[in-house]
Amino acid sequence: MMRNSLTRTLSLGVFAVAASSMLVACGSDDSTATGAPTSTTSAAETTTEASSTTSAAETTTTVAPTTSPGEAATAPPEQPQPVPDDFPGPTESQIDDRGTSFLDELRKQGITPAGNGDIAVSTANYICAAQAQGVTAEEISTFVTANVGVEASASGTQMSETQAQQAAQTYIAAAQATYCRP
Repeated sequence: MMRNSLTRTLSLGVFAVAASSMLVACGSDDSTATGAPTSTTSAAETTTEASSTTSAAETTTTVAPTTSPGEAATAPPEQPQPVPDDFPGPTESQIDDRGTSFLDELRKQGITPAGNGDIAVSTANYICAAQAQGVTAEEISTFVTANVGVEASASGTQMSETQAQQAAQTYIAAAQATYCRP
């Protein structure tokens, strides 16, 4: 029994030494070349003339030109392109007739949409889509109230929660009357 234990211990020790030797032999994963590449050419030339033999050894060393690591694989530098006249694109969105009618209705009710009315028209799109999908009136009102607050902030005005809720009801009524058409 003692002999078996000693044999196992020695076997494990030999195995551990062999495994670590193999790992050490693998070396690191560093494959970076250092220094400039060189090539050496040796040639021995033997010539026989009438009665004598002449032997000459010739050694030539040439050095390849040094380039940066990615220089050969990279494309030539990109030439800058001129910026288009309409960059970054149109600055105003096109509001269709329904959007114009919706914005006019809001103005009649005393609400001045921010900017060119994009936020208000987006809110009207939401109102119509949500109603078509069967979203509850309470959820629509909550979302529209939040959008009214965002629009007020965009125009630089402050609104109380009550004012935002009243404006939201105006948005919903105006969208139903002018924007949400089958």
